[in-house]
Amino acid sequence: MAGGLAIMAYLRWAPAIWQLSQRRFMAAAALVAACGVISFVTGYTHRIRTLNEHVMWAVHLRRAFEIVALSFVYAVTLFLTSYTLFWVLNSMMGKAIFEMYLPALTATFAGVCGYLTFVQAELMNAKTLASLLPFFVVAGVGTACSTTNDPHWFRNNFSELGDRTTFAASMFNITLVFGGLSIIIITYFAISELIATYQVVRPNGSIGIRNPQVSYHIPRFKVRITLLSILLTLSGIAFIGIGTFRYTPHPILHNVFARGMPCVMFALLIALPWLAPQLSRAFFVISDIAILVCVIAGVSWLQGENTLTNVEALAAMLFLGWFIGFSRQIAAIEADRIQQQLIAHDVVNTDKLDNLISDEESSGFNTVLTDTNSPVLAAQVDTNEQRQQVASQLARN
Repeated sequence: MAGGLAIMAYLRWAPAIWQLSQRRFMAAAALVAACGVISFVTGYTHRIRTLNEHVMWAVHLRRAFEIVALSFVYAVTLFLTSYTLFWVLNSMMGKAIFEMYLPALTATFAGVCGYLTFVQAELMNAKTLASLLPFFVVAGVGTACSTTNDPHWFRNNFSELGDRTTFAASMFNITLVFGGLSIIIITYFAISELIATYQVVRPNGSIGIRNPQVSYHIPRFKVRITLLSILLTLSGIAFIGIGTFRYTPHPILHNVFARGMPCVMFALLIALPWLAPQLSRAFFVISDIAILVCVIAGVSWLQGENTLTNVEALAAMLFLGWFIGFSRQIAAIEADRIQQQLIAHDVVNTDKLDNLISDEESSGFNTVLTDTNSPVLAAQVDTNEQRQQVASQLARN
């Protein structure tokens, strides 16, 4: 309702320069994104209801960062997707008819997006977040391809699509920049979960990284997780660099990011079994297959049997698909961690189960796994009172 009323006011009182079709689409898409973000923030703050006077200021700061980062991802996704849908419907219905239905369509999209974002905020994890990535990448690139005034851009490569100052080129470059930022944000949550799974509650109540005397030990865990974070972040920075520096005014910088991105991805996929041994072997095989497919496509391009545009599109889709698979692996690790926490606290009745699940949901992304194989810790949590103390420690962190 709010989106429909807002776009009606826009159509009535906006200056003539802002009544152009593309700017109307932008205004309507911005309203849809705003409604979705407000709904998401409402749902996410409800999910992390441990934001009270009993938590440390660092927790407040981390929660604030999570809300801002996730709101940014949802705003960009909803804006680009809504804009694409408005553009497609306008092409199908015609400008005169579409203008009549624009308020109703805006209200409908805003309502649907508001509901979906609220539900996803309640069920937020890395898998849910990564699933959004292909939507706005495909929406942004698809809109740029459809609205460009250069019908022969695909004969060269994707950089040709963004090597102008037109609306289509700007849409393409903005999509790459936002896609890179989204990859960095998703990396933060994925790495947080890997670290959380590898943390333990010490007998004295403190939280730390596992050591060789504790079960499920990964040698050089800090080095591995640091390198994994760097490679994933560099892949996002490469997307940002390609979209920021167009080829014509900045050929050297553009090529550095464009040619550096495949190198980063290759190193990431090759070293993945060592960087993240927690992942499944099947996922390692999928990563190797993705490398093999890209190599075959690249060789065919060098032999003149394929175009660079096709190779770039294939590599981009494979990376996005791999990134979704990576996030699903992280979500599976998170589910296993929650199950082990339930077992560790010996939850046997409904009230205790509900309380512990509530604590787990409240603690958000950064929770820890109690190592039940530690005899010292097992003795410490032998009574119900001490179990409650450990659960309280988990909720606070």
